[in-house]
Amino acid sequence: MYPDSCWEPVPARSTANLVARFVLTVVLLPLHWALVLAGLLALLAFSLVGDLLKLIPGAEKGFLRGLDALSDRVKVWPRWFVSWPELRHEGDAEFYRARADEAVAKHTSAATTTRKGRVPPWTCEIPVRKYRAVGAGYVLRTAESRGWALRHDEYSDLPNEIRLRRVPKEAAPGAVSG
Repeated sequence: MYPDSCWEPVPARSTANLVARFVLTVVLLPLHWALVLAGLLALLAFSLVGDLLKLIPGAEKGFLRGLDALSDRVKVWPRWFVSWPELRHEGDAEFYRARADEAVAKHTSAATTTRKGRVPPWTCEIPVRKYRAVGAGYVLRTAESRGWALRHDEYSDLPNEIRLRRVPKEAAPGAVSG
């Protein structure tokens, strides 16, 4: 399904590329956030008027589908940005191993913590900026040891992110049922 090269670490980016991306991040990320905030405020203002959509059959469902599609495309942390730690630690496997472990632990904690009235998340996405120097294979092995598996309903875009789903304890490999 996936080529073997997808599971390997991503090649290190050049210093010039990283510095240029970092400068663009410092300049453009606040602008990006301002546009996202303006879009949210405009959407909020439209949703107040959008209550009239309930009068048109099917329009509300289409509006909600459009909102879902928009939220999937607009990210708070775009893929093109480069943070200061990424600039300093490009190619450092230990740094990225710690980031990948932290990301898996955070999602595992969220999925195993129950709060009154909230269903824990059963899926998660881990972006490549968390596992660049160790590869998606490392993330998958780490996640599998904590009860996650690859999502089969929505395939991972391995050059950019790995999508995981929580495996119920009854279906986990090696689980003993009583």
